[in-house]
Amino acid sequence: MNTFHKHERFEIEILERLKNNRFLEPLVFGGGTMLRLCHELPRYSGDLDLWLIRQVKIETYFKQLLKNLREQYEITDAWSRYFTLLVEIRSPGYPRRLKIEIRKEKKKVEYQERIAFSPFSNRQVILKVHTLEQMMINKINALLDRKDIRDAYDMEFLLRKGIKLPDLSIKDKAMIKEITSGFSSREFTVTLGSVLEKENRDYYVQNGFNYLKEKLTGN
Repeated sequence: MNTFHKHERFEIEILERLKNNRFLEPLVFGGGTMLRLCHELPRYSGDLDLWLIRQVKIETYFKQLLKNLREQYEITDAWSRYFTLLVEIRSPGYPRRLKIEIRKEKKKVEYQERIAFSPFSNRQVILKVHTLEQMMINKINALLDRKDIRDAYDMEFLLRKGIKLPDLSIKDKAMIKEITSGFSSREFTVTLGSVLEKENRDYYVQNGFNYLKEKLTGN
């Protein structure tokens, strides 16, 4: 079992702990790790991204979360800022630290219940997650904001799952095409390639995001 497989087991373990201790009740799970664990996204993802969907006493919630996690894990970083709660934990049983990020800002989002699972773990967790349509919106906004190649990859994954692009302005379409055309060969081979299996990595090194660009042209 390689480092990614072990880390995925760690992610499932933490989600189960958060669920059993009711920390997931006011949260919805999103991001690349959600796509990986709930929809079999063929790239590895290392963080747990969660969003508040109902009112809680933030500081009380955060103190209780830290207290619970300290019972079994080492907390290597933790802070509460205006928009985000962040906790980074380490366990002697796993090779990598795990970051848990919770967005405080509550927005109206579409979500549903899904099972988070991994072929490398015997645990399964039922939890609230963003719908794939919501994830498409999230990933477009993320790509336009931070220009990360993994967001473009996730957009293509969603398109191949049959999720349509929302109505986009001419400016946003042009910006997405510009961003996806500007990724370097190193970003394909290292930034993206390091979290893909070889066959998938080879495809993107050769073809880039041609499929996404075609969909943008036809949208």
